[in-house]
Amino acid sequence: MPTTPYHFGPAGLLGYIFRKWIDLPVFVLANVIVDIEVLLVNLMGRHGSTIHRFGHTFLIGAVVGAMWGFVAYLELPLISWLMKKTRIPYQTNAPKMIISGVLGVWLHVLIDGIYHYDVKPFWPIQKNYLLGLLSHSQVKWICVICAAIFVLLYVLSLKKQTAEKQ
Repeated sequence: MPTTPYHFGPAGLLGYIFRKWIDLPVFVLANVIVDIEVLLVNLMGRHGSTIHRFGHTFLIGAVVGAMWGFVAYLELPLISWLMKKTRIPYQTNAPKMIISGVLGVWLHVLIDGIYHYDVKPFWPIQKNYLLGLLSHSQVKWICVICAAIFVLLYVLSLKKQTAEKQ
């Protein structure tokens, strides 16, 4: 993605819709965590022709996502407190968090694989079979539309909770 925030749309929407099976905050933040690799490559001035490296593959991305899910599990009290503040019902466990981390990174790799020429999602295979499946503009619009739908669903759920309390 041209900027990481685009990932919040699809991640938020999918995480929210499937929150019974996916740990929403772990899934959403996994879509950001993986771009630490891009940040580090840029800070070290080593980008050359590629800034998306091993974390932007399904194989290594699974390891990154699993590690993020485990770290998030260690911070479960903080995450639970934040979810309570958002008024989104939240129940989780370690396996759900680890799987959500993997799936979140994979969603990021999928989106970036369609968008960026230097992503090698199927590494060690060097060919990116996803590149160009959609145009840059289509990817951006899908991400923005997903974000709008997610916000709409969230606002509607808050209104429903408010109505049920009255």
